[in-house]
Amino acid sequence: MTVIALANQKGGVGKTTTAINLGAALAQLGQRVLIFDFDPQANSSAGLGIRTQGASTYDVVIGTAHATETAVPTSVDGLMLVPATPALAGAEVELVPMMAREFRLKRALEEIRDAYDYVLIDCPPSLGLLTVNALTAADEVIVPVQCEYLALEGLGQLTATLELVRRNLNSHLKLRGLLLTMFDGRTNLSQQVADEVRAHFSNTFKTIIPRSVRLSEAPSHGLPIGQYDPSSRASRAYDELAGELIAGSRTEVPA
Repeated sequence: MTVIALANQKGGVGKTTTAINLGAALAQLGQRVLIFDFDPQANSSAGLGIRTQGASTYDVVIGTAHATETAVPTSVDGLMLVPATPALAGAEVELVPMMAREFRLKRALEEIRDAYDYVLIDCPPSLGLLTVNALTAADEVIVPVQCEYLALEGLGQLTATLELVRRNLNSHLKLRGLLLTMFDGRTNLSQQVADEVRAHFSNTFKTIIPRSVRLSEAPSHGLPIGQYDPSSRASRAYDELAGELIAGSRTEVPA
């Protein structure tokens, strides 16, 4: 099982969109996939048409429920979800006095290590205890980067956090790559941002996720783009990303 955290402390860069649609694309390629909604806004859950009143990621990280009993099926065969609720916001405070608080999620995911090929953790837009838990539990990190002005803003802080986590909590954590999102081929700015990101980070994914109205509409129907509009450019892009991810898993990933 490969655990991948989707992290960026900037909001609105495509973490949730990527969690949903990459997860669905991987499942359609025959992989067993679990999305772990670790954002109190619960957008991954809502985007897959799932709202829960029962156990959630909050209960898993606090230790009152197991991931195996909390996971629910989605509309995509092979794609499961551990949903979030707003209660997860309280976990940031409740984790503070706990022993080994940074390892809570890592230990919770150990029990499902043989059940899935990929676990995608949708992180909140912050570098707090929830994100640190996700980075400690993860094998790899994907950083979505919006192709707009100030795209690189804050990436230095994120890479510094990754290094701290490597040094103190998870020496095996790898930056799998940066993912360019919301690319608008009609503007020079998007191309300039893409070029700048690639110049700074050689392990940026080849696949670029386009800006798409259909991609924005899909969550309101509780469907990934591959089901909502399988012929769209965005659907094809996430299919390509899934293929690139699987192919890269067979080779050494750059740190």
